[in-house]
Amino acid sequence: MGLTSNIVLGLAVALAVVLFVATIWLWPRLARGGWRAVLGRIGLLLATQFALFASVGLAANNSFLFYGSWADLFGQEQDLGVVVDHAAGSKDIKVVGTQALDVPGGGRPAVGGQIQKIVVAGEKSKIDSPAYVYLPPEYFQEEYAKSTFPASVVLTGYPGTAENLLKGLKYPKTAFLQAREKKMQPMILVMLRPTVAPPRDTECVDVPGGPQTETFFAEDLPKAVSETYRVGRKPRNWGFMGNSTGGYCALKIALHHPDRFAAGAGFSAYYKAAEDVTTGDLFHGDGKARKRANLLWSLDHVPQGRSSFLVTTSKQGEGNRKETLDFIEKVKAPARVSSITLDSGGHNFNTWNREIPPGLVWMSGRLSAK
Repeated sequence: MGLTSNIVLGLAVALAVVLFVATIWLWPRLARGGWRAVLGRIGLLLATQFALFASVGLAANNSFLFYGSWADLFGQEQDLGVVVDHAAGSKDIKVVGTQALDVPGGGRPAVGGQIQKIVVAGEKSKIDSPAYVYLPPEYFQEEYAKSTFPASVVLTGYPGTAENLLKGLKYPKTAFLQAREKKMQPMILVMLRPTVAPPRDTECVDVPGGPQTETFFAEDLPKAVSETYRVGRKPRNWGFMGNSTGGYCALKIALHHPDRFAAGAGFSAYYKAAEDVTTGDLFHGDGKARKRANLLWSLDHVPQGRSSFLVTTSKQGEGNRKETLDFIEKVKAPARVSSITLDSGGHNFNTWNREIPPGLVWMSGRLSAK
């Protein structure tokens, strides 16, 4: 049973309840003196506390998906030692597995689409990163056999895993349902985490002498995907979206690379590169690079292209409201900006799941298949 299984959570809760009842029932017998009674009281208290904290921890993890599996929880690397098949058409992408979408008939790609697990080898950046690609049902249907599709890069936050985008934020299923309801056009999603040089948080920056993360996302990734799948190479074919750190990256890449991405959507994004123990020294004294990584500064000092931006915040619960309003004010033509403002909503999966469906519809409306 997986870490995020409701059965595991149910068993943990049941164990906590049983141990609590047992503690109440047996306490009078263990109240007398003697080392056995003392050990019994200690054992019951420790077992009950452990079961209680395990239940709370599992419930929190199921809600926010800090960890996607037992191996992830215990720090085991899951991507080593995998024999891979090369995808047709590209030397930069290897397909390492496929899975069906959890929808009726999802076992058939022409009905439910398909999720492919891949490894991307960055030609310029020299960065290799795992990712997931969602291909909509139309991609496999005969009438669309020669059609191209728009695509969007989707990033989770730091230190999240790409699996969060499938399980907790449900991007593929949401895109499937929105397209089925004709609210958006079929769209390919390229899903991964911003941490392409784990465990370091590189904030989508080209670090001097270090990971060239911006080059990977802005150049290597769209090139590799377009060479492997039926996705065009023009800016109008590509979008970028994400939450938290991924939202910052999405806005940053779309702002600085309007020649490659037509749109960027940041859910609960912040607007300035973090610099702390997780990032290390990102700029090595380069003041210009540090300023460029501040999106509010860039809007004032860097020519704005024709990119469209979507930003989100809430009146209560988010810490980015002021900066989001500043971002909206600073966007000038030919760029465009849209926003989602919730009455309340914190920096969590519950909030993002309220923003992702309209966000996907918005993104689809800014992209073109041709």
